[in-house]
Amino acid sequence: MFVNTLYGASPRDIKHYDNQRLREEFVIPDMFVADEVRLTYTHVDRMIVGGAQPVAKELELSSGDALGTDSFFSAREMGIANLGGTGTIEVDGTSYTLEHRDVLYVGRGTKGIKFASENPEAPANFYMNSVPAGEEFPAALIKQEDSKPITMGEEALSNKRTLRMYIHPEVSPSCLLLMGITEPASGSVWNTEPPHLHERRMEAYCYFNMAPGHRVMHFMGEPTEIRAMPIANLEGLVSPAWSIHMGAGTGPYCFVWGMTGENKAYWDSNPVAVSELR
Repeated sequence: MFVNTLYGASPRDIKHYDNQRLREEFVIPDMFVADEVRLTYTHVDRMIVGGAQPVAKELELSSGDALGTDSFFSAREMGIANLGGTGTIEVDGTSYTLEHRDVLYVGRGTKGIKFASENPEAPANFYMNSVPAGEEFPAALIKQEDSKPITMGEEALSNKRTLRMYIHPEVSPSCLLLMGITEPASGSVWNTEPPHLHERRMEAYCYFNMAPGHRVMHFMGEPTEIRAMPIANLEGLVSPAWSIHMGAGTGPYCFVWGMTGENKAYWDSNPVAVSELR
């Protein structure tokens, strides 16, 4: 079930990484392969990141063998964002239809889920973030129109963007998982201003709706030791608590953000002045 395991790294270590090593430790490629569930287990707050692309058959996620539990959801919750064509997810016998950019929350105690696409010619791309959970909440479908939009930034600074909260206390409850989607406005490239740290939470990203030849330059590292990684369409990335959050695209793009940690206060962050970056 797990195609990769990421163990995380100290910020002191990445000073000695070349670009290839940096990608091996933090980037999650090839999440969407036809008729496969592909998951990466990361020891950064034990988040599981992955994708499922059902094309010719239904896919299932239920076994907890790799986790040492009775089922996958015995001690976990999950957020699933559809980044492709229309698809369905069955949760313990109840079916939910997800359009592009809809999100499904699956709670602790679920026995299993099944994935299917409405049209094999335009399959669903189900992107998943799963974290340990100590409390049970029922499954919930959050349509794009039911998410909470927040517009930030300025056109003059090329950072105007709309952030949509999906799995969030103000929209749909969870134990420790937060999940949403951000889209820069037309003509804007920067997705975060100012750069910031989440000392009490880690974050995972999946960039999508990008043309094949374009990339997002994702910056990470401590503010005085930043690195840049070119991220392609439908690639994921793990960002530890000590790493800044900042990126710019060479063309239009969106990204899913998922977080877990000590709290669910989205604005609990430490801004970093651009002039302080090194």
